[in-house]
Amino acid sequence: MPTPVPSITKSRSRLSQVLQQSGDLVSVGDVSRTLRVERSEAAKLLSRWQSQGWLRRLRHGVYAPVPLTALGQTQVLDDPWVVVPELFGPAYIGGWSAAEHWGLTEQLFRSVCVLTTRPIRSKKETIQGIEFSLKHIRPSVMFGTQPIWRGSVKVVEISGPAKTIVDMLGDPALGGGIRHVKECLDEFLKEGKVPPKELIATAERFPNGAVFKRLGFLLEQRGGPEELIEACRERLTAGNTKLDPALPSGRLVTRWRLWSAASWARGGPG
Repeated sequence: MPTPVPSITKSRSRLSQVLQQSGDLVSVGDVSRTLRVERSEAAKLLSRWQSQGWLRRLRHGVYAPVPLTALGQTQVLDDPWVVVPELFGPAYIGGWSAAEHWGLTEQLFRSVCVLTTRPIRSKKETIQGIEFSLKHIRPSVMFGTQPIWRGSVKVVEISGPAKTIVDMLGDPALGGGIRHVKECLDEFLKEGKVPPKELIATAERFPNGAVFKRLGFLLEQRGGPEELIEACRERLTAGNTKLDPALPSGRLVTRWRLWSAASWARGGPG
């Protein structure tokens, strides 16, 4: 006599129970805790729900529910940010993604910028057709973030406006290049929502002296504020660095100990 197979209705009901507790992502632990089954049984249930088309596997042991409207589609994540804590945490949204969130730029980027303390094999990872641009950071850099709600029960960390600027000054690639970082800095200072001195306080905690060199140089390019320029001068470290490691740097601006393109040294990003 064949072994009875749980009805689709019962199976869907059990999945609904799990989703009420887990929210946007489902793991073996979520199923085990909610249904009070062994982890091995929970893994089998997840595999079954995936084969039934109700879940989509994101990574080993992590699944996303497939909305009815998305059945048959290859991408099921309405909000890619919700996977960041589970797949990359401890981590936060930063760089150009945070700049977009805080209104520091109108430029749109296709990938999600994530700074993570987890070891990474590649700087880019594609999940459900969505590209994540990853940067490994030390735990000491995990500061200056704010929690925001995304999805039903997920809290995602994102760098605050000042930390976003400082991160991009520390690594211009996080801002899509120094020209775009300058635009974000201009918008940050123009908005006036955050005290400018918070930039200095945030940069002081950042373990990279290049931040003050780039910040002082860019502030001088825009004509102030003078108090911030002076604060950067007082905090200059020894050694020379590049304005943007990705760009040609043929001229040394000695007062900022900064190598830059000749067009920048003359007063603008030509």
